[in-house]
Amino acid sequence: MDPDWASYTLGVFICLSCSGIHRNIPQVSKVKSVRLDAWDEAQVEFMTSHGNEAARATFESKVPPFYYRPTFSDCQLLREQWIRAKYERQEFILVEKQEPYSTGYREGLLWKRGRDNGQFLSRKFVLTEREGALKYFNKNDAKEPKAVMKIEHLNATFQPAKIGHPHGLQVTYLKDNSTRNIFIYHEDGKEIVDWFNALRAARFHYLQVAFPGASDADLVPKLSRNYLKEGYMEKTGPKQTEGFRKRWFTMDDRRLMYFKDPLDAFARGEVFIGSKESGYTVLEGLPPSTQGHHWPHGITIVTPDRKFLFTCETESDQRQWIAAFKKVVDRPMLPQEYAVWTPY
Repeated sequence: MDPDWASYTLGVFICLSCSGIHRNIPQVSKVKSVRLDAWDEAQVEFMTSHGNEAARATFESKVPPFYYRPTFSDCQLLREQWIRAKYERQEFILVEKQEPYSTGYREGLLWKRGRDNGQFLSRKFVLTEREGALKYFNKNDAKEPKAVMKIEHLNATFQPAKIGHPHGLQVTYLKDNSTRNIFIYHEDGKEIVDWFNALRAARFHYLQVAFPGASDADLVPKLSRNYLKEGYMEKTGPKQTEGFRKRWFTMDDRRLMYFKDPLDAFARGEVFIGSKESGYTVLEGLPPSTQGHHWPHGITIVTPDRKFLFTCETESDQRQWIAAFKKVVDRPMLPQEYAVWTPY
């Protein structure tokens, strides 16, 4: 699809969604509709002599490999900060402007959701690449951190809708082999995106040491991951005799986790989804004798040990969950995936 908008001061063609962001930086970018606005000869000539490829060569000449490049499906914040970093702050031309996320150390105050009371409170966070950890402290002058999150097992993903803040970031790490969630935000969009990219940078440098032969292209997909699918389903227990209960599910790579509430710190349980070669199958519907469910659209996951039964409220939800499960089941398992999994 051809973009219908253009920045006639930068010489780039842009989509409708990005045109709104460009309008917010008028000192750098001035926007017109390709079809609806009048263009003078000088502006047309400028667009002809520049264009997206030329702009990319200039404004993206020094993007660090770990820096997250958003796609159209990412949240507004990531897309806006990418455009501002590129054109307004020129971070990918002037390397010294990358210090907030490239130095291997960062500290500051972030709003963190309390595990039990759900209130957001200001907490000091410290990221130290040398120690391979992200820490947070309950008090600014506290000597000991409240939690130490190893970079090795860390993930971060923006979740504005779930957290209820446009800058909401969900950080997960392993604690006693269970996934622990924390939810944070900063009022300043640049600050929280800098934190996100600092975490990716720390992961990148950790993986470079862990996998010395790997290329940047091999490592970049492992720096952070968005969830394949999230949402409510109903589930029943292993004997399938008790009633179905509504739970919030998160599909994180091969881990299907379920929570009573989307913002719970710990999952109530985790199900490992292997590959079809190792005996996993996804089926539409439920076994004929199944009872106790309220929602009509069933899914059965067959594993080597047992069947997991789920129901969805709508057919659309069912289709999306089946597609997410099949994506995982159809992907062959890596040797390290066999090694790290401990069933729950």
